[in-house]
Amino acid sequence: MRRLALASMAGTAVEFYDFFVYGTAAALVLGPLFFPTFSPLAGTLAAFGTFAVGFLSRPLGSVLFGHVGDRYGRRPVLFASLLLTGLATVGVGCVPSYETLGIAAPVLLLSLRFLQGLGLGGEWGGAVLLTVEHAPAHRRVLWSSFPQTGPAVGFLLANGVMLALSSLLTDAQFQAWGWRVPFWGAGLLAAGGLLLRSSLAESPRFEELGERARLPLVEVVRGHWRLVLLTAGALAVGYAVFYSVSTWALSYGTTRLGVDRTTMLVCVMAAVAVQGAVTPLVALLGDRYGRRPLCLAGCAACALWMFPMVGLLATAEPLLMFAGILGALLAFVVMFSVVAAYLPELYEPRVRCTGAAVGYNLAGVLGGALTPVVATALSDGSGPPWGVAAYLTGMALLSLGCFALLPETRPAPVREVEGAPAVAV
Repeated sequence: MRRLALASMAGTAVEFYDFFVYGTAAALVLGPLFFPTFSPLAGTLAAFGTFAVGFLSRPLGSVLFGHVGDRYGRRPVLFASLLLTGLATVGVGCVPSYETLGIAAPVLLLSLRFLQGLGLGGEWGGAVLLTVEHAPAHRRVLWSSFPQTGPAVGFLLANGVMLALSSLLTDAQFQAWGWRVPFWGAGLLAAGGLLLRSSLAESPRFEELGERARLPLVEVVRGHWRLVLLTAGALAVGYAVFYSVSTWALSYGTTRLGVDRTTMLVCVMAAVAVQGAVTPLVALLGDRYGRRPLCLAGCAACALWMFPMVGLLATAEPLLMFAGILGALLAFVVMFSVVAAYLPELYEPRVRCTGAAVGYNLAGVLGGALTPVVATALSDGSGPPWGVAAYLTGMALLSLGCFALLPETRPAPVREVEGAPAVAV
C-alpha cells in the first residue's frame, strides 16, 4: 500500500503541476503575451478564459478514460492520462507569443490547454480507484488521501519553480522566456511519474468483475444520473475555494493591491503546504466517523469563512492574507480529504471509474472553470471585493445542500484480525 500510495501521489502531483503552472502563468504573464490588444483587465479575463477551457475538457477526459478504466482496467488509464498531460504542457512552453505568431498563438494555447484538461480528467479516476480498491476497508480514506495530497505537491512544485524564476530573473527576462521553463520541466516530471507507475499491479476489484460494462457512460446516465449531478454540485465548492485562493488571489494581490509577486506566491504556497500536510490526518477522521459528516462540516466552514477571507486579503498585509488563505484551505481540506474514498463507494464497481470521474470533473466545471473569471470581474472596483465572498458563500451552500442529499458509505466496523484480507469495495 505504501508503494502504491506513493506512485499514485507522484502521478497526481505531476499532473496537477502541469495544470497549476498554467494557472499561475495565466495570473501573472499570459494576458500581456497572448492578448496584447486587450486592456489589462480584459487581458487577464481572456487568460483566465483559456484556463477555464482545461476544466471544460476534463469531463470529456473522464468519459474517455473512464471507459478505458471500466472496460480494460484502472492501470492503463494512469499511463495514458499522464503521457497526454505531460506532452500538452511541454507544448504550451513552446508556443510563440502573439507578437510572433499573431492570432494563431492564442488558438494554439487554447488547444493545448484543452488537451491538458482531457488528460487530467482521466488521471484522478485511475489514481484514486487503484488506491481505493487495494486498500483495507477500515483505512480506505487514509490511503486514498495520498493521491489527494498530489494537487498540493503539484501546486508547490509549480509555484516553487515560478517563485525561483521570478526572484532570479528580471521582469523582462521572466516575460521573455522565464515563464516557459516550468512548462518544459513537465517533460522530466512526467517521465519520472511513468517510471514510478510501471510496476503497479491492476486493481484486484477490477479483476474480480464478471461481466464488464460495454458502454459505461450509458449505464451511468441511465442508472446514476441523479448521483452524478449531486456529486458534481457537492464538490463544486472545493474547486471554487481552491482556485479562488491559488489563482484569482495571485492576480488580485499583484494587479489590484500592488503586492509584490514573490510575496503573494509565498503566502499562497505556505498555506497550500499546510493543507497538504494535514490532509492524511483529517482522513483518519473520515475512517473513524464517516465521510458525509466531514463533508458537511467542511462546506459549512467554507460558508462561514469566505467573508473573513476576503476582508483579510483586502488588507494587503502578508500575514493577514496568509491567515485568510489558510483558513479557507483548512475548511476545504475537511471535505477534500475524504472524497477520494467517498465518490468511488457511491458507485457500483462496473461503472465506478466513469461515474466517480465524471462527477468529480463536472464539479471542476461548476466550481473551478468560472471562479477566476467571475472573481476577477467582481473584484474590479474600489474596496474589498465582497461580491467574491458572496459568490463563494453561495457555492458553499449549494455544496452543503448536495452533500445533505447523499448517503453515508462508511463500511460497518468489523473486528480487525491480523493478516485478514482487505474487504472489497
